[in-house]
Amino acid sequence: MIRPLDLLLQIVAATLVVVLLCTVTAGVVFRAVNHPLSWTDEISGFLMVWLACLGWMIATRRGSHIRIRLLQDRLPVRAWRGSEIAIQLAVATIGAVVAWQSIHLIRVNADIEAVSLPISTAWMYAPLLPAGLFTLGQALCDIVFARRPQAPTGSAAS
Repeated sequence: MIRPLDLLLQIVAATLVVVLLCTVTAGVVFRAVNHPLSWTDEISGFLMVWLACLGWMIATRRGSHIRIRLLQDRLPVRAWRGSEIAIQLAVATIGAVVAWQSIHLIRVNADIEAVSLPISTAWMYAPLLPAGLFTLGQALCDIVFARRPQAPTGSAAS
């Protein structure tokens, strides 16, 4: 069963993909007829940043970021749990740093208007805040529920 938050993230991401596709298509078509739209490139950039951050949050929820578990999965249960907690603390730290720094980026860019759109460039950095907080929260939850995803493949579990 898909949880409501996961479903919401997926719906928003799918919607932004469609909007991005329409925007890029409009840009290509209008350039082809020699009447380029000034805003399509810029809004595409904003949408790609938002999509990247949504993808980051979806991958974080699914636990599908790239990980090399070759050595970790060969550890005994207690050592595996300790290494998993250390990894998740590092991930939580990265999430906290991204969220904290995004606040600075949003503030610095709040009064700068985009070149071809009547919006603040802070919107380019805005999705970093929820993505960082989301990563922090998910890592902390993963620490609380640190369980080996499968039986160890190497040495004896203790």
